[in-house]
Amino acid sequence: MYKIRNLSKFFLFTVAAAILFSAGSVSSVEKPRQGGDILLDTYHRNMAKLERNSFGFPLFLESFEQDDRVNVDVYGIFDYPFSSVVNVLKVPANWCDIVSLHPNVKVCTYKELTGVWLLTFYIGRKVYQPPEDTRQVIYRYRNIGQHQRYLDIILSADEGPFGTKDHRMRFEALPLDGGRTFVHVSYSYNNSVALRLAEKAYFATLGWGKVGFTVTGADRNGKPVYIGGPRGAIERNAVRYYFAIQAFMNTLRYPEESRFSMRISEWYDLTNRYRKQLFDLDKKEYLTFKTKEHTNQLILQRRFGTGHQ
Repeated sequence: MYKIRNLSKFFLFTVAAAILFSAGSVSSVEKPRQGGDILLDTYHRNMAKLERNSFGFPLFLESFEQDDRVNVDVYGIFDYPFSSVVNVLKVPANWCDIVSLHPNVKVCTYKELTGVWLLTFYIGRKVYQPPEDTRQVIYRYRNIGQHQRYLDIILSADEGPFGTKDHRMRFEALPLDGGRTFVHVSYSYNNSVALRLAEKAYFATLGWGKVGFTVTGADRNGKPVYIGGPRGAIERNAVRYYFAIQAFMNTLRYPEESRFSMRISEWYDLTNRYRKQLFDLDKKEYLTFKTKEHTNQLILQRRFGTGHQ
């Protein structure tokens, strides 16, 4: 039984990390100007949510399940100019330093093949693991829309763990007044029978009590009841990645040699504000194994040089 439970836990953790790089469905192929208009409309319609929400700062999310597809949308405001956000996120290599803040991403490497950037995520458990003990998922990086007032980036993988398909992550951004930027991160993937079985085993045992951020009601004491199950899992991971982007941006003003240590500390502090949903490890444990995994990432990336081939 102990082995079965550990296996179920490993299944969910590897899948949860992988699905976070899924994004938008049909809207992902819209023309940049159309996408910018839609995002601006979304901002105006949801200004009240950005001002008043359970996060305590400009951030809100929405999620849904339809047939075999699971989707989550995270919207927020960065206190950085649009040009600064574009300069960071249009560089494929920066995404590796961002996503590897997530406990399940042990290493990320990048390379360019015939004009296409490929990012390899080494997915594992929420403890230290060397790259050879992880599962690799390869994503294509595409900057499908960039102009003076809009950015649209997609990372996608045709296949994921346990028969899942069409993993997508979409990042959009547009400038706001006051040197701020409105951002949207969406994730989606097509479910599979194997994944549903793994999720059922996990949420009936080790994952019992794990919740996301969507409030589904109130208990007898009037306290909020949060969504659980697969939607709760993807919501948790979506917020982890949103904070990873924010932590990366927050530490750019410091000397380069100090950024990594400050980045992992910043990410932990941001996520630790929501212990009910996001707590997994003590800070010392997280910082220790992330430092070792960062060393592994540097070693692997040196084999690819600058990433151009």
